Amino acid sequence: MANNGLQETLLKKQYHENCPGCVVDEMKERQEGVPIKKLLTMGTIVLSAALPIASLYPFLYFMIRDFHIAKREEDINFYAGYVGASYMLGRTLTSIFWGVVADRYGRKPVIFTGVIAVFVFNTLFGLSLNFWMAIGTRFLLGALNGLLGPMKAYASEIFHHKYQAVALSSPAEKYPATFSPNSIFGRFPYFLPCLCISLFALIGAICCFWLPETLHMHPCNSSPSESYDALEAALPKFNGKTETKDGREAASAKSLLKNWPLMSSIIAYCIFSLHDMAYSEICSLWAESPRKFGGLSYSTQSVGEILTITGCGLLVFQLFLYPFVEKMLGPINIARISGILSIPLLTSYPYIAMLPGIALAVVLNCAILLKSVLSTSIITGLFILQNNAVEQHQRGAANGIAMTAMSLFKAVGPAGGGAILSWAQKRQHAAFFPGVHLVFFILNVIEAIGVLMTFKPFLADWSQYESQN
Repeated sequence: MANNGLQETLLKKQYHENCPGCVVDEMKERQEGVPIKKLLTMGTIVLSAALPIASLYPFLYFMIRDFHIAKREEDINFYAGYVGASYMLGRTLTSIFWGVVADRYGRKPVIFTGVIAVFVFNTLFGLSLNFWMAIGTRFLLGALNGLLGPMKAYASEIFHHKYQAVALSSPAEKYPATFSPNSIFGRFPYFLPCLCISLFALIGAICCFWLPETLHMHPCNSSPSESYDALEAALPKFNGKTETKDGREAASAKSLLKNWPLMSSIIAYCIFSLHDMAYSEICSLWAESPRKFGGLSYSTQSVGEILTITGCGLLVFQLFLYPFVEKMLGPINIARISGILSIPLLTSYPYIAMLPGIALAVVLNCAILLKSVLSTSIITGLFILQNNAVEQHQRGAANGIAMTAMSLFKAVGPAGGGAILSWAQKRQHAAFFPGVHLVFFILNVIEAIGVLMTFKPFLADWSQYESQN
C-alpha cells in the first residue's frame, strides 16, 4: 500500500513555478473544446514554412526552361529535380542542430528563426538570375529553416492528444496592362509568387510573438533525471526493464538511436517521404510536359488551380475527418490502408491522361486530391507515433533526427524523380513500361516497400498505444 502511494505521488504531474512548460501543461489540462486560436496561429506558421516546398512546382518547369541550362527539352525535368533537392539537402545538414537547440533553448526561438529564413531566402529565390543562384538560395532556405521538426514537438506539447491529429507566376506575360515587361515582375517572372509566400512568412513571424514556450525549465534541485531515478526505484521490474503505469518502457532511460519504436517509425516515415517528394516533383513536371513526351501540356495556372483545390480539400480532411478516422483505426492501420490504396491509384495516372477535355480535368483533380489525402494520412500517423515514442525533453532532438533522415530521403526524391521522368520521356515506344508508365511503376515499388515496413517484425508493437486512443 505504501509502495502504491509512493508511485501515485511520483506519477502525479508536478508543476514548477516560473517554468513555461509547466504553465502550458496546466493550461492544457484545463483546456475544453477545440483550441481554435492556437490552431490558426500554428497553422499560419507551419503553412509559411511548408509553402516554399511545394510552391515552386507550378512554375519550376518553366523556370528551368528560361534559365536555358537544358540542351534538350527532355532534360528540363532532370535539372528541375536538383532545384527541388537542394532545399532538402540543406535541411538534412542542419535538422539535428536545430532539434538540439530547441531542446536546450526552447522551441520558440527556432520557430521564429525559421520563419524569418523563409522571408529572406524565398524572396531571393524569386529573384534568381540563373540555375546556380536558384540552387544556392534553395539550399540556404532549407539549411536555415529548421522549424518543422521543433514544430512537431511543439504541437504534441501544446495540444491535448485528442487534437494532435488535426496561380501568380509570369504576371507581366499574363497581365501586361498591370505588370509592365520592364518592371521587376517582368524581369523576374517568378518573383511574384515567391514574394507572396515571403510576405505570408512575415505574418507567421509576427504570430510567433503570441506562441507560448513549451520547454520545461526547472530548478536544478528538481531535475527530470532525479524524478526519474525516484520513479525507477519505486516501480516494479519486469525482465530487467522499468515499466511505467501504462505498461510501456520508459523512453527517457534509453538512447534515442536505441529506441526502436522511434527509429522504426522514422525509417518507415523516410520511405514514404521519399515516395511523396518524388511524386510531388514528378506529378507537376509530368502535367507541364508536352503531350509528345507523355505529359498533359498544362500551364502554370492549370497546375496552380489543381494544387489549390487539393490544398482546400486537405484542409477540410485534416481538420474534420482525420481525427475521427484516427480514433477508429489508429495511426498504423491508417498508414497501411492508405499505402495499399495509393498503389492502384498511381497505376491509373497514365490512363487518366488519355481522357479528353473536361473529363480529364475532373478525374485528374479527384485523383490528385485522393492521393494527397492518402499521403497526409500516412505521414500524420507516423508523426503521432514518433512523438509518443519519446519523453518531452527528448522530442526536439528526436524530431531533429527524423527531419535529418527524412530530408535526406526527400533530397533524393526530386533529383531521382526528375532524372527518371527525363529518361522515361526518351523511351516512349519501349516494350517494357513505355514512357511515364515506368515512372509510376517505380513510385509504386517504393510505396509497397513503405507499406511492408508498417508490419511486424519491422515496426515496433504499438498495440498498447492504439488501445488507449
